Amino acid sequence: MSRGLADPAPPTRQIPFLDLSRAYRRDRALLQGAVERTLASGRYILGGEVAAFERAFAAYCGTAHAVGVASGTDALHLALRACGIGIGDAVITAPNTAVPTVCAIAMANARPIFVDIDPDTLMLDPNRLRVALKAHPEVKAVIPVHLYGAAADLAPIIAIAREHGLAVIEDAAQAHGTEYSAQKVGSWGEAGCFSFYPTKTLGAYGDAGMVVTNDGEIAGRLRMLRNYGEEAKDRNRMPGVNSRLDELQAALLSAKLPQLPERITTRRRLARLYDDLLAEVPLRLPPDNPPDRHSYHLYVVRSLRRDALRAHLEMHGIGTAIHYPIPVHLQEAYRWLGYRQGDFPGAERACREVLSLPLYPELTDDEVAYVASAIRTFRWEPEI
Repeated sequence: MSRGLADPAPPTRQIPFLDLSRAYRRDRALLQGAVERTLASGRYILGGEVAAFERAFAAYCGTAHAVGVASGTDALHLALRACGIGIGDAVITAPNTAVPTVCAIAMANARPIFVDIDPDTLMLDPNRLRVALKAHPEVKAVIPVHLYGAAADLAPIIAIAREHGLAVIEDAAQAHGTEYSAQKVGSWGEAGCFSFYPTKTLGAYGDAGMVVTNDGEIAGRLRMLRNYGEEAKDRNRMPGVNSRLDELQAALLSAKLPQLPERITTRRRLARLYDDLLAEVPLRLPPDNPPDRHSYHLYVVRSLRRDALRAHLEMHGIGTAIHYPIPVHLQEAYRWLGYRQGDFPGAERACREVLSLPLYPELTDDEVAYVASAIRTFRWEPEI
């Protein structure tokens, strides 16, 4: 029986959005050594590997303390609690963040309040933050999200927070190594929160997280909170949780940390290559302006025809992702907050336009060129 038009031929080339197996093959010897050392030690919870990685990561971020926890979500949740945020308090963040940012606020028994984004940076707009604080005196903290590996505009955000006595807790889950005014993000506020989820710029092999801070009292509370609230063995000073970074993940992350600067340099170089190859294409490319030094956890472009472009790239064997397609205020789980479509037009538009292209240190220049070539063949004018 005739099927009419022939099915399109499958693409001759496949470029995954992310291929973690390439990184494993590169780091296999380092990782196996870390695993064997940890297993042979007989100490698997809160031992020397966690302590060593905490010291190393604090030094990398330029902070006095680092406290390892079980995930990036727990890092935010426990940082909020360590800063005294709880029942009856409100926390401001941007609505186009990943849902875990808002999960952490709810876990701390606080209420999320959203503020729209700067349409150029796609991050929390300091001017709108100032306006929102006039209407919400119950706000006790602000979480600027360093989205995609770029830095939020920290100087005005922190200045406004200081005026109102707010804690600043940085969501740096996507921003390992990102700099703002020549200082690592995560080190600016009361606390900076990192995720080591496997896809992150510095990724573990399971869930893992970290809070960095320059405040010794906050660090002390975090160490108790992550371990049932224990001040000492069998002495519980506060209600806590079980959120400990385990020894094996800490050892694996310690093995990879020394290579992080080189890997970020590679990400930046590949991003520059995309910039050059896509310069004449009608896409909005990622901004990279001072005082931000982008670490390019993601290379995110914007287009009104995002979905059609994504389908076109899929036909060419190119994987893409959307970070994130639905703003949090429109997620069913957060209808109780009372927001509606149209409340945050900047974030809503961004969620309709953003598309993440493949970018990771193991990606080759030739693969970047192939992706850019496929984008250039897209029919940019919509069909009439």
